[in-house]
Amino acid sequence: MAQNIYDNPDFFAGYSQLPRQVEGLAAAPEWPALRAMLPELAGKRVVDLGCGFGWFARWARSAGAAAVLGLDLSQAMIARARAETTDAAIRYAIADLDTLELAAGAFDLAYSSLAFHYLADFGRLARTVHQALVPGGAFIFSIEHPIYMAASHPHWTADEDGRKTWPVNRYAIEGERRTDWFAKGVVKYHRTIATTLNTLIETGFALRRVGEFAPSAEQIAAQPSLEEELERPMMLLVSAQR
Repeated sequence: MAQNIYDNPDFFAGYSQLPRQVEGLAAAPEWPALRAMLPELAGKRVVDLGCGFGWFARWARSAGAAAVLGLDLSQAMIARARAETTDAAIRYAIADLDTLELAAGAFDLAYSSLAFHYLADFGRLARTVHQALVPGGAFIFSIEHPIYMAASHPHWTADEDGRKTWPVNRYAIEGERRTDWFAKGVVKYHRTIATTLNTLIETGFALRRVGEFAPSAEQIAAQPSLEEELERPMMLLVSAQR
């Protein structure tokens, strides 16, 4: 079973204050790039894996999706999502993505934002999603970039010009990594880019697009703290098709 850090009161309190949790998708700097990967949603059945507060589920319905199923391990997340959703075509359920079962051919799109780096077995999840999609169905997700995860241990230092640098730590060594983020001992799983992409290919997905998020000049002007994201990629965005 995946670690349910989101129901830790300290973690949940801190996480809830992130701009993307207060303001929604518009406050997620990678959202425009991720949105550009999405197919037309009119009439589509969507599953949101790690749905959090339901921001994407509600957006998908506004974009024409016929039905959305939002899944998350956190009872606190699901409770907030239900409280903020009044659309009967959106359903939420508590589910552990490490042991998830989905009906065959039940969805046209599987979507996930920043959830899969918490999973011990990405291969199992990929196989589950593959059989749950109709032929031609899309699988689109973002994860913490493997270089970012590896570069977070140790934390940044400064070069002679005072710029932050992130020494990459044991990038080739995959497996569990622990970090302190709103709470101590948050468990994540490091996989190389090659492992993530090859897992999809070996499962039967065709890769359609891969992105490594970097903020635009306009985004940096509006939010100067984003400039450090030019030093190393923070998020990996993937579009695949069954």
